[in-house]
Amino acid sequence: MIREISEEHERKRLSIYAQLSVESRGRDKNESECAIRTSYQRDRDRIIHCESFRKLKGKTQVFISHYENFRTRLTHTLELSQIARTIARALRLNEDLIEAIALGHDLGHTCFGHSGEEVLNDLTGHFAHNEQSLRVVDHLESNGKGLNLTYEVRDGILNHTGKGIPVTMEGKLVKIADRITYLCHDIQDSLAVGILSENDIPDRFNKILGISHSQRVNAFVQDMIMETSNRLENGEPLQIYQSEKMAETMMDLRTFMFREVYNGVVCMKEKEKASLIVEHLFEHYRSYFSAQQAADKIAGCTDQFAINIFKELVIPQPGLK
Repeated sequence: MIREISEEHERKRLSIYAQLSVESRGRDKNESECAIRTSYQRDRDRIIHCESFRKLKGKTQVFISHYENFRTRLTHTLELSQIARTIARALRLNEDLIEAIALGHDLGHTCFGHSGEEVLNDLTGHFAHNEQSLRVVDHLESNGKGLNLTYEVRDGILNHTGKGIPVTMEGKLVKIADRITYLCHDIQDSLAVGILSENDIPDRFNKILGISHSQRVNAFVQDMIMETSNRLENGEPLQIYQSEKMAETMMDLRTFMFREVYNGVVCMKEKEKASLIVEHLFEHYRSYFSAQQAADKIAGCTDQFAINIFKELVIPQPGLK
């Protein structure tokens, strides 16, 4: 079978640190293997074809704006997948597993980005988008049947953020690559609309990372490849490494972006609007559903769908009696 040829190709080509598809811990529900695709290729395809993936194109990454070239959850997801796969290929890790985790990591993100997530967390007592992403693939997709993904993909989705540590090198890679991806493209978006100017970016970042989006990404990617390769060859524990200088730069850049952009004046104004909408929607859905179901409804909304429902709830319709 074609699948078996692909599995043999994995054995011959991939690093000893890679997760082979034939060594997966499997799925919650047993099912027949595909004759063509490996288990991780099958997971990737299920994610791409699911409704929640299509909705990502209508969900905010950071900014709520009419500027058409801002990143959405979908473009962020695709950029993450590309960056993570580039690193994975250099390290000879399993690109199919990387792709499945990357494409599925934000399926549970709410409308209006982290603003929506924070409001739902306040309203429900606990809401985290990584946990919601797992809930989507386990329970909500396919009319409540879920996608029945492999253990390793589910683990990577759940632990792509927060304190959890992914069990595979591929999951560990996506976790760091996600941060690199959003920091770099959020700088580019901020510059594009004037939230930041070139002069606002501290010179220390330009000296280490370069002055363009591609230079910043390339600096992080090359460092991760070289540092991980060298340290694994020296027998250090299985994880994805950055040099001390680059790890410090990434955290420094993250602090800068939170201060100047994510918690800046423009984003905070948009957060107020998003909070108002999400609060009204939650109150509306709670009239009919449990708190968990209301959160599921809102997390499944695109930005525009949430705005449309909000308008129907609070704005009088002309001509109606």
